[in-house]
Amino acid sequence: MSDRQSGPRTELGAFLRAARERTLPGDIGLRAGGNRRTPGLRRQEVAELAAVSIDWYIRLEQGRAGTPGSAVLDAIAGALRLTPAEREYVHLTARGEAPPRRHVASDPAASLRAVLNGMPLLPAYIIDHRLDVLAWNSAASALFGDDFGTGPAANTACLTFLDPESRRTQLSWEQFARETVGALRSASARHRDDPRLHAVVARLLAGSPEFARWWEDRTVRERSHGSKRLRHPLGGELTLCYDQLAATDGSDQRLMVLTPGDGATERALRLLVAGYSQGAVGASEQVLKAARTA
Repeated sequence: MSDRQSGPRTELGAFLRAARERTLPGDIGLRAGGNRRTPGLRRQEVAELAAVSIDWYIRLEQGRAGTPGSAVLDAIAGALRLTPAEREYVHLTARGEAPPRRHVASDPAASLRAVLNGMPLLPAYIIDHRLDVLAWNSAASALFGDDFGTGPAANTACLTFLDPESRRTQLSWEQFARETVGALRSASARHRDDPRLHAVVARLLAGSPEFARWWEDRTVRERSHGSKRLRHPLGGELTLCYDQLAATDGSDQRLMVLTPGDGATERALRLLVAGYSQGAVGASEQVLKAARTA
């Protein structure tokens, strides 16, 4: 190996090793228990999160691997939770070139935002290919709660698999969960160089045995429409149909619209949305109880 080759490879290995040692297991959803010989992640953990072989990753840290591909570097950057500046440094060190630009649409598409704003009576929200929630209306908050779209509920896949309450309220949980896995698998082929997507999948693999098992099935599924059943604390059991509308700007964003699947759900949903918009939760609860017993 020439000095010209060994210099960058040695530096890349040293940087990755330092980044691995300062990444705590809890940062990626792993438990820190057990006898750990390293202050941070194990090499095997990084290799599994990045979907590369442990032997190859060891050689990479030792400066003995060939030039990694761009997608592999992004997978490692996602596993190590590297910042954008650190990701660029890894690419420049390993390949001598800046990483490819990523299409990051943090704002909802204008076309979808217009439709969302025009349907105040139907629960609706905008998601991207990572299933991050970008925008939602008050009807969605009435149905899913005030925390929807924020904090732990900012990604519908993480909400489905990592929130225990989701399993109790989603009466069609397994069906919807399997569709979610298939949607992420499909997105991973279209957005191979998206560290945020890699991070979502890694978090789910580490935190949900069901997700890990179904991910290995390699089922690819585009979830464009269907139906599901929910248990709402005020509305009771609801049957909802869902349809996705695609953005017209090529951003791979979708507007998820929920519509009632039967007459009882239509009445309950109408009262829920009206009560939420008026802040009359107590009044809505009484009306809903009366409607269910009528």
